[in-house]
Amino acid sequence: MAFVCMRKKHHHKKKISPFKKWTGKLHLWLGMGVGLLIFIISITGTLFVFKDEIENFSRKEVMFHQEENIQSKNVLPIRVLEKAVEKQVPEPYKIHWVNVPIDKKMSYIFYWYEHDTKDTWNYFDEFPIYKSAYVNPYTGKVLGVYDEKNGFFSIVKSIHWSFLLKQDWGKYVVGIPVIIFLIMMISGIVLWWPKNKAARKQRLSFKWKNITSWKRKNYDLHSILGFYSSVFGLIFAITGLFYAFFIVQGMIYFAFSGGETAFPDFSKITTKAPVEARNESTLDKVISTVQAKYPGSYGFSVDLGHPHLDDHEHPNFEVYVKHLSYSYHKSSSLIFDENSGELLHTHDHADKNLGEKAVAANYDVHVGSILGLPTKIIAFIVSMMLASLPVTGFMIWYGRNKKKKPAQA
Repeated sequence: MAFVCMRKKHHHKKKISPFKKWTGKLHLWLGMGVGLLIFIISITGTLFVFKDEIENFSRKEVMFHQEENIQSKNVLPIRVLEKAVEKQVPEPYKIHWVNVPIDKKMSYIFYWYEHDTKDTWNYFDEFPIYKSAYVNPYTGKVLGVYDEKNGFFSIVKSIHWSFLLKQDWGKYVVGIPVIIFLIMMISGIVLWWPKNKAARKQRLSFKWKNITSWKRKNYDLHSILGFYSSVFGLIFAITGLFYAFFIVQGMIYFAFSGGETAFPDFSKITTKAPVEARNESTLDKVISTVQAKYPGSYGFSVDLGHPHLDDHEHPNFEVYVKHLSYSYHKSSSLIFDENSGELLHTHDHADKNLGEKAVAANYDVHVGSILGLPTKIIAFIVSMMLASLPVTGFMIWYGRNKKKKPAQA
């Protein structure tokens, strides 16, 4: 009778295919190698999701200048504002650019931003200064100054982007573990996938009514949350690799543009007017043109034209217009003659091919802002789930390898 029972038990023992067996080993080895890094990347991504909402709330007193009777007042010329800001906030570097809102009730934001690409190895040395000043455009009064470089979200972003290392190579230190995580998510789906429909239903929800074992609950957390977060996880991973590897950007553009291999090139559209045509009001002419052309947009950025540490030479004078308050994907680019202020070229969202639109939407997809608050909530929840996977995965390994205490006599 005992022999029959043993035969019966052996008959029902699940057989694991060699493919799944080796997939499981690969999943384990890769997870043990990059689990901690993936946890850091995921948790910093989670923290960054609601950056705009938190900063807008904490800076609400300076975002709007509270100037009265603005209908009868004129904004000060941009160079006058620049000099007023420099006087109130002395810095060894020149102001880099200014964000100009379309809403006349909002403050202008002036930015100091220097990127030192030489002899640095970490985030803090790479950016000597990254600071913003919120300014009343009618009086030139500085309403608030923020050290963006040492701000919470900037540091979180740098950890997420490069582990606080220099961007040129730190992005690969992050990018390589993300590639490995991509492989792990695919192998995890293979391990999760059941043989039949009935078994599949059992793996789509938690069945904890009569379960007391923490090992079983932990396994279910890893398996079920891993499955539900895998699709979004793959999207987050690919859109993140977009910033680490140019080939990924090229592949996305190629796929969505229908086989185009080169981005539109507008570098030949350049300044023609002599430098003598440039004066203190040139940028005001540029700003007025953009405001008149896009009265329904959110705002735009204007480079103030000073030399900077990175010695980056722009092929032309381009102004970026942001149409939505919560997202960057809908945008327009305008090229101006930087001496005369004449509009030379306009490239609106409607003019872009699908590849350009996909590239422009990459950041918003990655941080979850593509459709505003609903997709941000999804991104936050999914990022939390992804951050939990290295933890629950480690606990599965730990539970299986923990030696049982010998029974006491």
